[in-house]
Amino acid sequence: MRLIYLDNNATTPVDPLVLKEMVPFFSVYYGNPSSPYRLGQEAKQHLKKARIAICRFLNCEEDEIVFTSCGTESNNAAILSALRTTGKKRIVTTVTEHSSIQELCTDLEKRGFDIDRIPVDSLGLIDLEEVEKRINEQTALVSVMWANNETGVIFPVEQIAEICRKRGVYFHTDAVQAVGKIPIDLSKIPVDFLSLTGHKFYAPKGIGVLFVRKGRPFEPFIRGGSQEMRRRAGTENVPAIVGMGKAIEILSHQMVEENKKIRALRDLLETRILSEVPLTKLNGDKLNRIPNTTNICFKGVDAETLLFDLDQKGICASGGSACTTGSLKPSRVLTAMGLNPLEAKSSVRFSLGRHNTEEEIQFAADEIVKSVEKIRGKIPRH
Repeated sequence: MRLIYLDNNATTPVDPLVLKEMVPFFSVYYGNPSSPYRLGQEAKQHLKKARIAICRFLNCEEDEIVFTSCGTESNNAAILSALRTTGKKRIVTTVTEHSSIQELCTDLEKRGFDIDRIPVDSLGLIDLEEVEKRINEQTALVSVMWANNETGVIFPVEQIAEICRKRGVYFHTDAVQAVGKIPIDLSKIPVDFLSLTGHKFYAPKGIGVLFVRKGRPFEPFIRGGSQEMRRRAGTENVPAIVGMGKAIEILSHQMVEENKKIRALRDLLETRILSEVPLTKLNGDKLNRIPNTTNICFKGVDAETLLFDLDQKGICASGGSACTTGSLKPSRVLTAMGLNPLEAKSSVRFSLGRHNTEEEIQFAADEIVKSVEKIRGKIPRH
């Protein structure tokens, strides 16, 4: 059976060039980068090369990059550090953040911290005036994602960062879904902390980054050795770091053209579904979103049933965040946008990648139409 993968916001396949770059670091350059002899120092140099590639892509400095295990660790590290270094007990965030922010904030709330969650409108957008109103002298950090993982909606991070700078409050953004899809220049945007993870842009799983702007106090989340300039203990995952560096290098050369192609394919899929399947609607802002994502409500259709039927045809999509799969509750993001529980449970996210072709998208659209008609009990088209 052919496989048509339309769930790239959950993870991406490792690019063949990335895998090729990684392979020697399992058996040839396998040294510990903290070791003083040549084998260890060779690994250290390749780690440095990857760090430089990431810095060039983000336009920041080498000592502002901390390698972590994933976006979740980076998000947790940024928030917990801000609370410790400021001594304040208030976090301002949004109702549509990733579960790695939401669950941490829920736990902090139980421990006596004040969590202020800014609502979104029906398009998934927030009001900048609300952001400014909710910041006070007790605020340790404002944390707002750059792009939503379920709807693809882009938040006004540049403006929020400026608001926080003027108010003297630290700002963190979860940029996991933004890297590789929209330009990011940290020399021009006063972000204090930024999280990303490699497996969203064709690098392996298990490697992430936390950007910590120079001069900002930082308390390590993981303690132990002196790795990462004493900001994240533990032997670095050199093969994965090298892979992420290569993936970033590839992005830096082809991101603009790649996103143009992906956007066209996304629009083709979306247009066909919305025009050929009755009782469908787009969830989220149509214009202000990353180029690869569409989230569609199929009214009267259980998303799990639709996804199962599509899986039998080799088409991979999702009902939302992979990190909440298995939850019986409707999407917190979609209900925050005003969808009722049935509408939220009837919604499917399609997220495209560099490997998708027009022929695949046309086939997927045909099969989606047939599956919805079958589930709704209509006679299939011939």
